[in-house]
Amino acid sequence: MTVKVTERDDSHMSHEGIAAGIRIWDVHQQDMLVGMFHSETDAQNYRVELELQEHKREAANA
Repeated sequence: MTVKVTERDDSHMSHEGIAAGIRIWDVHQQDMLVGMFHSETDAQNYRVELELQEHKREAANA
């Protein structure tokens, strides 16, 4: 499984969000957006949670 955290670039933000200095981190699982966070720490924690769940599923199916 591939889980990635990326900071959303300005081309995908509203003008108001850019003006307010809002930053958003996207979490993608297998190239699908599965979460959006205002905190990079929260996004990374969610990534770890998704990876742990996937490892548990793989272990249960082995």
